[in-house]
Amino acid sequence: MLASPARRVPTGADWAHEVKWDGMRLLADVHDGRVRLTTRTERDVTVAFPELSGLAGEFADMLLDGEAVVMRDGIPSFAALAERFHVTSAAKAATLAARAPVTFMVFDLLRLYGVDLTARSWTDRRATLERLELTGPHWQVPPTFTDGDALWQATRERGLEGTVSKRRTSRYAAGARTEDWLKVPHRTSQSVVIGGWRPETDQVDRLGAVLVGVPGVGGLRYLGRVGSGIAGKTARALAADLAPLTTADCPFTDAVPADDALGTTWVHPVLVCDVHALGLTNSRRLRQPAYRGLRPDLTPGDIDPGELPDA
Repeated sequence: MLASPARRVPTGADWAHEVKWDGMRLLADVHDGRVRLTTRTERDVTVAFPELSGLAGEFADMLLDGEAVVMRDGIPSFAALAERFHVTSAAKAATLAARAPVTFMVFDLLRLYGVDLTARSWTDRRATLERLELTGPHWQVPPTFTDGDALWQATRERGLEGTVSKRRTSRYAAGARTEDWLKVPHRTSQSVVIGGWRPETDQVDRLGAVLVGVPGVGGLRYLGRVGSGIAGKTARALAADLAPLTTADCPFTDAVPADDALGTTWVHPVLVCDVHALGLTNSRRLRQPAYRGLRPDLTPGDIDPGELPDA
């Protein structure tokens, strides 16, 4: 279940409010003494997060929804978490877990002892979740709040990502984006689709920038070129991910400026990344964008163009 973007935090007794974490959405399926971790794209990432294996000892059967975060000075660090996304080696995962362990912020309970809870109200699911008292070395159930405006202000002052508000009567609609959950972020972070890449100046074999867009009517709508934040190890890893996706056709439906298109290698638009930007320009391009990292837990279909800030 996904939250829809909103301009203001909803008010009234019908809503409960939570902190919006800057992390990786995970489902934790506990069954038969084991835990299986999957992303929103149903990719199994269990091996990448060995510190969450202890969830299997909490209860014999449950399905949890939450977000994995890496904390730095009390604030989630997306950059630190990004190292964990592609890990498939148990040995490397153990090393990273020791250096930068994740905390699984559990916010919903979808199954308990074989009973499907998704048709129950958020209030009922939340009450059952809290009775489980899931507090471990690498997982917790963060609190909810009744005053959404106060929480929004507090998260802004703390440098957190924002708030999520949930209608108390809402059922859990798996995979659906609904207005029963509303998110109001502080940061101008946006998930975008990569449609091409350009080399560094005078270094034709080194990736220096990517061309990005968002799904629109008829295809991918161009948002601009992103070079800041792409260098060194990040550039090499991204180049390796893009290499097998090369295509002769530009994936953008609108015209790409000649200066941006010059020297660009087009790719099939399947990889999603996050960028920071200072909103949009009057020409509907990202203003001063900076690359944050790939989002293997997302597909282009997960992106909501309505989240883009106004020009």
